[in-house]
Amino acid sequence: MLRSYLLILAILPIIGLASATYVSVQGPVTANLTNNGFIYLGKVGPGESFYILASATTTNASGSLVNIGWDQLEAINLPSGWSQQASPLYENPMKLKISAPYNTTGKYNLTIRAVNVGNYSKLGNLTFTAQVLVTKNVFNISVSPTQISSGVGKPADINITVVNTGIADEPLNISAQGLPAWNYSEDVIALHSHTTSFVYPVYVNEPGVYPFNLTITSATGNLIERAYPINFNVLVNLYSDYSAIGQGVILSPVIFEPVYAIDYLLSYLLGNG
Repeated sequence: MLRSYLLILAILPIIGLASATYVSVQGPVTANLTNNGFIYLGKVGPGESFYILASATTTNASGSLVNIGWDQLEAINLPSGWSQQASPLYENPMKLKISAPYNTTGKYNLTIRAVNVGNYSKLGNLTFTAQVLVTKNVFNISVSPTQISSGVGKPADINITVVNTGIADEPLNISAQGLPAWNYSEDVIALHSHTTSFVYPVYVNEPGVYPFNLTITSATGNLIERAYPINFNVLVNLYSDYSAIGQGVILSPVIFEPVYAIDYLLSYLLGNG
């Protein structure tokens, strides 16, 4: 008897949700929320923009399915400095863009509203609270190796791993500060809630030891600005000497060794002919 009673108590909230109007949030986290509901979205960096995705499908007060019930998702009463781009009308899933200001940190509650334009489906509007934590602590970055070697003019690869623990995709710029100018910078994207790996090649056309900084910066301002010291040992070898001719590099004595070998062979053959 007690077990049956507990089972009924467990089922009642599910039945209630099925017969109530709700909004189905699909990203960056998932949940079905009724009016005045609450959801924690995750972390976002200062100056970053993120998206809230929600389905246009819901049920009405009698529990009947409404395929295109919600027509727009928007943010209302945002804190000072925040901005939004409401989802386009009749988009499914709805995609609301919210941007945090550059000069803020801490937890913020955002009021989100699902709109039934003109109350055509007799749903009214539904609002819920979405909480985000604004912090610079949204990235873990590792760089390896920090000691690299290669021949003259031959690329050496540096491996970069970015763990983005936030809810916003972040554009990053990777560059080599302290190497000759022909080493290019590269723009990449660190996807939200993902671990993303990149390979960044560097090269130099003259032998020597080149200390430089591998720098990683964010396009959203000062969210990421990190430098990783790298030592690049550019080696001399026969292949690199020959390939370096086309780059205008001064010939190393090693490049003359094949000429000496041919001279020796000719003198040997003529002397024994």
